[in-house]
Amino acid sequence: MGDSTDFTPQDSANASPDLDRFDRAILTILAAEARISMTDLAARVGLSKTPVQARVRRLERAGVIAGYRAILSARRLGLAHVAFVQIRLSDTREAALQAFNRAVRAIPEIEECHMIAGGFDYLLKVRTEDIAAYRQVMAERLSSLPHVAATSTFVAMETVKDAGPVTPIG
Repeated sequence: MGDSTDFTPQDSANASPDLDRFDRAILTILAAEARISMTDLAARVGLSKTPVQARVRRLERAGVIAGYRAILSARRLGLAHVAFVQIRLSDTREAALQAFNRAVRAIPEIEECHMIAGGFDYLLKVRTEDIAAYRQVMAERLSSLPHVAATSTFVAMETVKDAGPVTPIG
């Protein structure tokens, strides 16, 4: 259970599979404890090991479980500085968006990138060692991304809540 494998869903449909209370319980536990044994998982959800294994495999194939990975401590790794960067593009035609997206994926300091509907085009979460390292990333990488017209940076002073892994609702 504890490997860092990502799963490619066999079913390409975007529709969510029907999840019953056992599936939701399995997902909630795995989101918090991915290394739990199938025996312990089965005991916690109130099923035997074989049906739990079958459910987990089905959830992996359906793409509901996208993979398993270790959650690393950014602070312990010396990467506690977080900046959120609004990006406005000079060109928002599809080719420009795709060029920007490709370039963003190549910058390891960009932890998240979201296309936004609003007064700017993208919101980036950038993680670095400190403000000096952020300044270098901004000067050398972010400002040279394709089609960037303007940026605005917001530095996080404290993380009050970081939800971490997604857990099912309902």
